[in-house]
Amino acid sequence: MFNSQEMQPVLPKIECTVSTQKYAQFEIGPLESGFGITLGNALRRVLLSALPGAAVTSVRINDVYHEYTPIPNAREDTTQLILNLKQLRVKLHSDEPVRAHVQAKAPGPITAADLNAPSELEIINPGLYLLTIDSADTPFDMEITISPGKGYLPAEADARPKLAIGELPIDAIFSPVRRVNYKVEPMRVGGHTDFDRLTLEIWCDGATSPEAALRYAARTLVSLFSMVAGVELAEEPPLEREASGIPNRIADQPIEELELSMRAYNCLKRAGITKVGEVLLKLEQGENEILAIRNFGQKSLDELIERLTEKEYLSFIDYVPGHSS
Repeated sequence: MFNSQEMQPVLPKIECTVSTQKYAQFEIGPLESGFGITLGNALRRVLLSALPGAAVTSVRINDVYHEYTPIPNAREDTTQLILNLKQLRVKLHSDEPVRAHVQAKAPGPITAADLNAPSELEIINPGLYLLTIDSADTPFDMEITISPGKGYLPAEADARPKLAIGELPIDAIFSPVRRVNYKVEPMRVGGHTDFDRLTLEIWCDGATSPEAALRYAARTLVSLFSMVAGVELAEEPPLEREASGIPNRIADQPIEELELSMRAYNCLKRAGITKVGEVLLKLEQGENEILAIRNFGQKSLDELIERLTEKEYLSFIDYVPGHSS
């Protein structure tokens, strides 16, 4: 875009002003007048409806054949249990549905941590309360199905596969983004005040980071607009970390998890490195890749290696101390 009088390009910048594992705030500007709402609304719609995720899609409970049936020897009924299951947050490393199972023969509360899940399934909120068994007269046996998907899938949708007798469908919200908010404010550029500043807030459930969600949403919009413009995009190469063998649960962790000193942390942030996976990939290329970061010296590198060693993250890469690319 251009300054209307001087015809000089005014390039917008994006800055992450607040970042945690589940929340981030971004500022984008300067934008031409009116483009703040255009961009903010488009990103919000994609973030809330088009990101892939996983959710509980059905449940089977012993001696329960309808959602209004009471659960034998349980404090909660089936409806309450289903409502609790809808709050289960998971990360699924598979393109196919998986099943998780729990069995209880003694009284007591059951949480998401009690689920016997396959290795492809990572439970984000293991402390989630599901129900309480009051008596051991009848063993409690439950199996849930977790499926990948996008958007919202109602329990009565025709697109669902046929369920076995006794298996109850559950409304599923697959998006890992819980909430998105944006606001547009005037921004001064030189002597002009008719530019927009877009502030975008993203809340996620922990299955993905707000930064990764924003990148995915932006790529989705770019691909759609490219189709309208008749531009063919080159196929995106697979993520580098997928080929490296770094598990997603580690690669997606924010660098805040490493508990680095403020100096080392700020150096990585200024270099655009926000994930543990990005740190590991640079380190795998050689220590010089890390030392090339401005103001990131040998002392900071030693601290970084110490933190990665403590958490046993170096085992996922071919790291040789002192190696340079």
